[in-house]
Amino acid sequence: MSVGIIDFGGQYTHLIARRCRGLGYRSVVVPFFSNIDDEIEKENIRALIISGGPRSVDEEEMFARVAIKVVEKAKRGIPVLGICFGHQLIAYVLGGRVEKRVKSEFGETKVNVMTNDMLFDGVPTVFTAWMSHNDTVTSLPEDLVVLAISENNAIAAFRHRELPIYGVQFHPEVAHTEHGLDILSNFLSKVAGLTPTWNPTSAIDEIINEIRAKYPTGNALVAVSGGVDSITTAVVMLKALGPDRVHVLFIDTGLMREGEADFVRNALAEIGFKNIHIIDASQRFIRALKGVSDPEEKRRVIAEKFKEVFEEAIENLEKNYGKFIVFGQGTIYPDRIESGKAGAGSMKIKSHHNVVMESLRGVAMVEPLAEFYKDEVRVIAVHLGVPSRIVNRHSFPGPGLAVRILGEIDEDKLRIIKKATQIVEEILVEEGLYDKLWQAFPVLLPVKSVGVKGDSRAYGYIISVRAVESVDAMTASFAKLPWELLSKIASRIVSEIPEVVRVVYDVTNKPPATIEYE
Repeated sequence: MSVGIIDFGGQYTHLIARRCRGLGYRSVVVPFFSNIDDEIEKENIRALIISGGPRSVDEEEMFARVAIKVVEKAKRGIPVLGICFGHQLIAYVLGGRVEKRVKSEFGETKVNVMTNDMLFDGVPTVFTAWMSHNDTVTSLPEDLVVLAISENNAIAAFRHRELPIYGVQFHPEVAHTEHGLDILSNFLSKVAGLTPTWNPTSAIDEIINEIRAKYPTGNALVAVSGGVDSITTAVVMLKALGPDRVHVLFIDTGLMREGEADFVRNALAEIGFKNIHIIDASQRFIRALKGVSDPEEKRRVIAEKFKEVFEEAIENLEKNYGKFIVFGQGTIYPDRIESGKAGAGSMKIKSHHNVVMESLRGVAMVEPLAEFYKDEVRVIAVHLGVPSRIVNRHSFPGPGLAVRILGEIDEDKLRIIKKATQIVEEILVEEGLYDKLWQAFPVLLPVKSVGVKGDSRAYGYIISVRAVESVDAMTASFAKLPWELLSKIASRIVSEIPEVVRVVYDVTNKPPATIEYE
């Protein structure tokens, strides 16, 4: 059984999914323009949550049509919870009034529970909730009952008198909402009557069994990069098909961290892989990127070159090992979201390197991690016995250091960013902070600055250091690193890399910025 989150483009939609999963309920994100009936049947959906969204309820007729269909599902016993925009949309289609407030509610707001209801079991009568809305429900139809109001006397929660339909104007999924998880849990367990049985380890065990059953013979190939996503994908294939049938391929693009090929080779051997293939194609990638400065063009060039090298590798490997029947790819859920493949109205933020690879040859593709968030992948990796030095390794972009060098790439810039990366990681490990951060890395900026080295005026590059805290990469906060540590990083970079004269620290959250610069 699943919880279906109907996505109207809200910034917290996937956080709702994460919270439901964290409570032990399988959750799926369903774009509002999907066939709701088909999704309910396919995913065995037994509770529906309507997400927030940036639009007003009367902007498109389709919004109301979707909500009416959802109300029909409630009449057939599938409970519904509307959050923010979803709260407004339910009230609107049932005959309530939704208007723009003179005073919008944004940020932490006090909510007063007016009526006892199972949705608020265990929740104080007054609590702090996170609001983020311009429109508000100003009146309810006879069938809806007010459960809570905000400190500004706005309707903060309601329920239907007879049907299992609820709405909350605030965001229970956001950490700033006190008892938000209790409210979600009450809806799923007490209103919907669901039992929390889902966890990523049992889910991956099922996936392993499915792969084993679907591909009883033939060889599999997995391209690995050294990160937890691709190596965990390879281990899933290893568990499903065995070491004799699984081949792992590492293509050294020249855009990787220093010593990456040796790191990957040793890690794979330790895990138990027999068929490890390393190809050095660094000069081919560097030549292909000459003169390219646009971020999307870089990704396109790298993807095309990777496909070219990869297809050559397949051809050579198949001469020795026979035809590959399946290709395992390390796509995870955030990759699909940021590439515009999942969620309603999700504009393409970046062309993710993994997803671009879908056009590769006529080999069947398996994406065993495609429905998991990064923190869930790490749980799966531990479950499957992946070494901790890989599990805890920071995420690394598919195009590699190419997107951490802003502007055109050359070998000198690659040398600079590799050394700076090594310095940042070494210091964070020494200070015991590496495993506490989601990601930390330097970026070489495409501008130069005046500095002083020795007794002479210098003119050199600027390095920006980015360190963030997150749980799933959907949102992230910049890390408040100690000044002494930042000073140490800056001193080593400008001392050990002659071409760099200035180091700055990035204090931007996601959103509005993405974690990577390109």
